[in-house]
Amino acid sequence: MFFFSPLEQFEIIPFISLFGDFSITNQFLFLVIIIFIIISVYLALVESSTQTLYIIPSRWQSIFEIIYLTILAMVNDTISGTRKEAFFPLVFTIFMFITLMNVIGLVPYTYTVTSHFIVTLTLSLTIFIGMNIITIRTHGLHSFCLFFPGGTSALLGFLLVPVEIISYVFKPLSLAIRLFCNMMAGHTLLKVFAGFAWSLAGAGGYLVAISLFPIALLIPLFVLELGVALIQAYVFTLLTCIYLNDALNLH
Repeated sequence: MFFFSPLEQFEIIPFISLFGDFSITNQFLFLVIIIFIIISVYLALVESSTQTLYIIPSRWQSIFEIIYLTILAMVNDTISGTRKEAFFPLVFTIFMFITLMNVIGLVPYTYTVTSHFIVTLTLSLTIFIGMNIITIRTHGLHSFCLFFPGGTSALLGFLLVPVEIISYVFKPLSLAIRLFCNMMAGHTLLKVFAGFAWSLAGAGGYLVAISLFPIALLIPLFVLELGVALIQAYVFTLLTCIYLNDALNLH
């Protein structure tokens, strides 16, 4: 009987070596699949907006309307000012991208892209750099007010400014760690229970009957992990909106 590590599901496997250390891996393949799905959904929505949207929505149309209204409410409630509508496509794309990366890993024999810290860190750093560009282009040198709020005394500033800078720099790190840890921990737990049930079933005898208990536990665990995947995508997007509001309004 073979026992496999529950961390094997996170292994990056090269499929095609192109040149040097560059190769097409399972991680790259699923990223391409996710991007293709998002583009296909957007093109379908653009096409349907002029042809096949119904007054009584279909099941898929209802799902997309719920997602659209949820993200729109998030943007309206979190970001103040007249420019917030311009950033709705960005926020909506971030939510869809992270949701698909989280959820697709729950399908058997697939791969969880967000289970790797380098992926979540790259995503959060990209957003963080973009927020800084927006801040500087909008406010110029006045952007440094983020670290020295108005009404703060000079004496208090010596203590407050370093704390604010450290907190600001660690924003992308906290975003990346939160998403990475939740995805990796949840999928590892599912793999542990699935492997335990498989081992009991393969042992034969009365252990086959006992294996039904961990198999039954997999159903609520799967539902829980699906909820975690959606919540983590929502939290990541919500924090992005908060950081975007700070960039636009220097709060």
